[in-house]
Amino acid sequence: MGTALLTDKYELTMIQAALKNGTAQRKCVFELFTRRLPSWRRYGVVAGTGRFLEELHDFTFTPSDIDFLSKEGVLNDETLDYLRDYSFTGDIYGYAEGEVYFPNSPLLIVESDFANGVILETLALSILNHDSAVASAASRMTAAADGRPCLDMGARRAHEMGAVAAARASVIAGFKGTSNYEAARLYDIPAIGTAAHSFTLLHDSEEEAFAAQIESLGVNTTLLVDTYDVTAGVDLAVKVAGTKLGGVRLDSGDLGVQAVEVRKQLDALGATDTKITVTSDLDEYAIASLASAPVDSYGVGTKLVTGSGAPTSSMVYKLVQRENSEGVMESVAKASASKASVGGRKSAARELGSNGRAVAEVIVVGPEQESATYVQERPELRPLHVDMVTGGVVDDSWTGASGLGRAIERHEASRAELPRNALRLSTGDVAIPTITRELD
Repeated sequence: MGTALLTDKYELTMIQAALKNGTAQRKCVFELFTRRLPSWRRYGVVAGTGRFLEELHDFTFTPSDIDFLSKEGVLNDETLDYLRDYSFTGDIYGYAEGEVYFPNSPLLIVESDFANGVILETLALSILNHDSAVASAASRMTAAADGRPCLDMGARRAHEMGAVAAARASVIAGFKGTSNYEAARLYDIPAIGTAAHSFTLLHDSEEEAFAAQIESLGVNTTLLVDTYDVTAGVDLAVKVAGTKLGGVRLDSGDLGVQAVEVRKQLDALGATDTKITVTSDLDEYAIASLASAPVDSYGVGTKLVTGSGAPTSSMVYKLVQRENSEGVMESVAKASASKASVGGRKSAARELGSNGRAVAEVIVVGPEQESATYVQERPELRPLHVDMVTGGVVDDSWTGASGLGRAIERHEASRAELPRNALRLSTGDVAIPTITRELD
């Protein structure tokens, strides 16, 4: 199945008008970026790039797509013929997935003719806006967890395929597993989960429910102990499973207080290795508040898949350079109030201090060779752009489970470069400034 109809109508009507007046084949440079971060966030996380490249493989118009567009009666035969044969033939480069970013970071660059590139706007934005929002929230959560595992349990709070995307994005930012089986299958993510309250309520007694779960899954399972009374539930859990019980889960009440009480109870019963997982509307602030509690892992749902207050990353896709009527490339920029953009082809680098910590985001505006040389000649600058598509051919090392593994590694290294105050949860300025340098 093709993915080309995952687009907005105006992409195709622009192509039609450009084909008619002869500008469709003009060379262009498109750039995806965000103008600002949420006030409470000091950095963002690039996520969704691998999914975008996977979708690009199938971004062609099928016969049924063309039939639908033809019946709508808006597009003429010339445009339909163009779309019938469409496949992306340009170049795409940008920030590696998992990299942190800041306002005006040139996250994805598309170089192609106008028609070839403009049509990708909606696909790129819909994927990166969502996935980066989830990954940015997840990164704050894993930072707050300080090494304790965070687990995705948000599938029931999202669109069905949105849940898969969210699970993948959360893992980029350090989550260790997902309850969603489709995400586990597609991206080789560890699947987690045992039983809900309904399983306990199904049985005539809590003890009977625990016994059934232990018989099915073994003593290393995690028992949900707060369907009725937590203290009684913990007693029953150890009674049924023994002191080798893998874990208990708390899903309600004052989680910090309960975790302390349950830890004491488990230790007193001899279940000193039994882990405590907490769930129930957690976000980065709740996780941080549990830092001193004897919690072993966190299950996060609603706040994760909705970006913890920022469900989109406010990314935009703008034309920043185009070929003029004389065949010369020139910079273009939007000048609207509060929505201005910076024209010109860009390279990006991160300036690192002597301690290896990031000092600034450096955006170099200028021709490809000159900007690349500028970055290469300065050892304090780490280049941020990597090639993803060359001549229409996708580099598959950025996709699938292996691409996800690369993104996980990149995020871990990139976040470690940030100044320590970047991980604070309080409202404040972005972690490092963005500096734009224009080359003559």
